[in-house]
Amino acid sequence: MSYLVLARKYRPKNFSEMVGQSHVVQALGNALATKRLHHAYLFTGTRGVGKTTISRILAKSLNCLGPDGQGGITATPCGVCQACTDIDSGRFVDYTELDAASNRGVDEIAQLLEQAVYKPVVGRFKVFMIDEVHMLTNTAFNAMLKTLEEPPEYLKFVLATTDPQKVPATVLSRCLQFNLRPMAPETVLEHLTQVLGVENVPAEPQALRLLARAARGSMRDALSLTDQAIAFGSGSLEEASVRTMLGSVDRSYVYRLLDALARGDGKTVVETSEALRLNGLSAASTLEEMTTVLQRMAVLQAVPEMGAGDDGADPDIAETARLAQAMPADETQLLYSLCLHGRGELGLAPDEYAGLTMVLLRLLAFKPSASGAHPTMGSAAEPGKKPQPEAGRASAPAPAAVPERVAAPARAPAPEPVAMRAPPAAAPQSYEPNRPPVQAAHGQAAPDSIANPAAMPEPAPVQAPPQAQRPQPATASTAPAPLVPVPLGESWSQIVNQMVAAEAVAALTRELGLQSELRSQAEGLWTLRVERESLNQTAAREKLQTALQTHVGDAALKLAVEVGPVTDTPARRNAAAQAERQRAAEEMIQNDPLVQDLMRDWGARIVPGSIRPLAAKSI
Repeated sequence: MSYLVLARKYRPKNFSEMVGQSHVVQALGNALATKRLHHAYLFTGTRGVGKTTISRILAKSLNCLGPDGQGGITATPCGVCQACTDIDSGRFVDYTELDAASNRGVDEIAQLLEQAVYKPVVGRFKVFMIDEVHMLTNTAFNAMLKTLEEPPEYLKFVLATTDPQKVPATVLSRCLQFNLRPMAPETVLEHLTQVLGVENVPAEPQALRLLARAARGSMRDALSLTDQAIAFGSGSLEEASVRTMLGSVDRSYVYRLLDALARGDGKTVVETSEALRLNGLSAASTLEEMTTVLQRMAVLQAVPEMGAGDDGADPDIAETARLAQAMPADETQLLYSLCLHGRGELGLAPDEYAGLTMVLLRLLAFKPSASGAHPTMGSAAEPGKKPQPEAGRASAPAPAAVPERVAAPARAPAPEPVAMRAPPAAAPQSYEPNRPPVQAAHGQAAPDSIANPAAMPEPAPVQAPPQAQRPQPATASTAPAPLVPVPLGESWSQIVNQMVAAEAVAALTRELGLQSELRSQAEGLWTLRVERESLNQTAAREKLQTALQTHVGDAALKLAVEVGPVTDTPARRNAAAQAERQRAAEEMIQNDPLVQDLMRDWGARIVPGSIRPLAAKSI
């Protein structure tokens, strides 16, 4: 007799044997008991969670005849009648399973629906089970809509899919939808223990835990891995052999890495990474195990009593609890996030072990700074490199200092509107006794001054504040280079500005003209001086010479460029003219009567850098 794999041998035959899907079993059991049966069911969930199994159990429940042949619809099929045995063996004529992954066209669906007009041959109901229904084409879905909505009373549809988002809403609205959940590792572990107990296969608990975690919520995957592990271990399950088969990283490496990261021991981190490379252990599996341990550590840090009730069955819980106490909670969260994102970067690294090493070193580089709240982190930062906070003062994070420095200039001009008011001596006659003088605070006028305008004093002439107190534009800190006129500076500036306006020069040639000083004009040779050697390029000099010949009308004009200090260039003259226009614009705004009234009566102020002169042609 051929061997039957565990996943098929221990497939549940009734609802009582179902594992991890109690919410679906309860709903279907109650519906069968009360005979409130829907005509279409949709089971969704990842692979290996029981979609096809529940479909077959439901078909047996609808068609079970009982051991005596007198049974009816029941939530507990007998499993011995002709209908139950035929459905289990896959030869029940009134139960049809269609794989939509290979029969996804409208022709296959039309052929299936042609059988719907015929009553059941031997059973009580016809059951059409369509697996991976999301693979059907749109025309196939449309072809089955009418029959799915109003099937004959003897016909039941059971649809199963791993991707319900791809199922049209018109189909979803016609079905009762049940979502089968991935199974918890503890549930898988318990079931594997029962199965191996029946099979008389010796197994170490830690080996079963590895298989339960590797199944990732799928019971079929867990049983298939168990079959493989039994063959790999020659009839027994040992932790070492199962770990080797799965390629899992020994948790001792993970605990060693986390302990070194908590102490800031970079040498141990790198040595452990090299040990993983030499042993051929997976870098991705290492980061996955680290995230698992860090997640458990975070739970223990947030809810310490979660570890207090452990019965000691899991030997890893003690080491996890020790690391949870040794590492601050914020650092645990940081390491978890970096490990999680580091797994996605392994494929971009030259090799996965180099990527693993960089992720581990990043964990050290991003450790929180030493502070009084976490004294254990002092070893992570190099002593003497960063100044420690003074005694008695609360240490604030470094980013908090940035807004403070940025906000300081904005508060500096605040007293300015008060300084521009009329002196207090001109006003005390109009105010009531024991009442403070009317002042505008934070840009608001006092209520009494507005309600009683007659009581306000005659406004005194407002004088502009001194030049040193006037708000300066944001670019005032970078003062232009001083301008010291030379005899040929004015004429040279006019020539260059005219060529720039006519777009006769551009790019480096334009900069050579603007940044140069005309030193002499002797016998057709014009000598220019520039401060930077980078401007003295042969191509730029030749282009400027050609432009000058055309502009001046002298084809014999030659141009020479020397390097040295300059004091009068077109660029400096343009900057001086711009500064003068800026000063005139600011003075015009400061002396405007309306602006002075707003500043005096309402505490208004001019935002520094907000005044810009108009272009000369617009004035």
